[in-house]
This record gives sequence, C-alpha cells and structure tokens, in this order.
Amino acid sequence: MSDVSDPTETEAEAEAEVPAHTGSRATQVLGLAALAALALWVLYGLVWSPPDREMGDLVRLLYVHVPVAILFYAGAGLTTFASLMWLRRRSPGWDALAVAAAELGVVFGALTLLTGSIWGKPTWNTFWTWDARLTSTALLEVLLIGYLAVRRVDPSPSGGSTRASILGLLLFPNVIIVHFSVDWWRSLHQKATVTRLDPTIEGDMLVALMVGMAAGGLVFAWLLIHRFRVAWLEQQVERHDLDAAVAARRAEGQLSTNEPEAQPA
Repeated sequence: MSDVSDPTETEAEAEAEVPAHTGSRATQVLGLAALAALALWVLYGLVWSPPDREMGDLVRLLYVHVPVAILFYAGAGLTTFASLMWLRRRSPGWDALAVAAAELGVVFGALTLLTGSIWGKPTWNTFWTWDARLTSTALLEVLLIGYLAVRRVDPSPSGGSTRASILGLLLFPNVIIVHFSVDWWRSLHQKATVTRLDPTIEGDMLVALMVGMAAGGLVFAWLLIHRFRVAWLEQQVERHDLDAAVAARRAEGQLSTNEPEAQPA
C-alpha cells in the first residue's frame, strides 16, 4: 500500500491504491527540516539581523510578511495549474491538489493581509487604504475564497470541481496584476525589493528574508502534502459510498423483479 499519491494518475489507478494515512517517512523528514528552518528564521529575524536605519525593529515584521505573501501567490498559481490539469485530464489527483493549494492560499493570504495591516499602521498611519497593491491582493483573496465556495455550490463532485476550476483559471493572471500593480498605478506600497534580479536590500536583512522564504516554503510543502492526501482520501470515500449506494439500489431493483406477482383472492 502506497503512502504517496500522484496527481497525474487516472481514476482507475487512484482506486487501486488507497493510503492508510497522510504521513510518511518523507513527510517526517520534511517536517523536521521545517522546524529547524523555523528556528533559524526566528534567530535571524529577531536576534542576528540588525534594526533598519529608517524602520527600526519594525523591519522584522517584513521577514514574515514578504515570505507569506510569496507563498500566497504560490498557492494561487498552483491552484490555477491544477485546475487547468483537472479540466484537461479529469484526474482526481489534480482536483485534490487544486483544493489543497487553494485552502493554503486562503490561509497565507489572510496572514499577508494581517501582517501588512499591522505594518501599515505605524508606517502609513492606517491599517488599510485603497492602494492598488492592497486592493488587488484583497481581490485575489476573495477569488480564492470564491473558488472554494463554488466547489460546494454544485452537489455533484465532478460538477463542483469543473465549475471551480474555471474560476481557478483566473487566479494566476490576478497574481500577475498584484505583482505589477505597484508599477502600473501610483501606489503607496513600495515597489518590489527581493523579487527582482538586483534586490534593494542586502546583508543580514537579505539573509533573514531568504531564510524566511525557505522556512515558509518547507512549511507550505509539508501542509500541502498532508492536505492533498486528506482531499484524495475524501474523494475515495465519496466514490466508494456512491458505488455502494448504486449497488444497493440495483439489488433492490432485482429483488422487486424476482418477486412473484400477487394472485387475486
């Protein structure tokens, strides 16, 4: 019995292997690596990196905000890719990957908006403003929530997945809009600093950000694998319950056909 599910497998292949749990030796190693990276992230972010000349210790919040924002965009982009593959192949693995990435995207999106608001209050004197970057980021979060809501509107599993996948195709184009919003419109939000070939920060601050991205990426991957496996197991349970219900209904039909007709008194 395999513990690993491949999103490219067909429904017949998926039915042949059902994992007993969502963990494996690989995820255990990944989890330990994530914990070690998180510890290093805390040391770099809070102890080893110096305060910024302008922002002071407030810069340490960016060591969290920037990595979670990038993982937010990664979740949205992965949802778009998995949605496209679901529409092409109808593989339950791709559908499970899409919903797992979307749910993680919503979580990291909420963290992005929360940490950004906390940073904005002492910097811009407001928790929120209708800035192009902030607004486009909030819209992306709403789209991801809408993607998950659409999946529940249609009670049929394949119908809900198909409708949601069409909406999922809009997510990554919105990531591009979010990224370039600071260049396309006059934005209060600062322009890109680390997602460019020549980062405008350096030294221990750049290292702290890179460690944060690595740690966040490991946590994201660990959560994604487990959520993907849970979603895939849920699909198997739904499919098996449906098969059992159909078999029971057919058995009832055969019994009614074989029953002798009642004779008149």
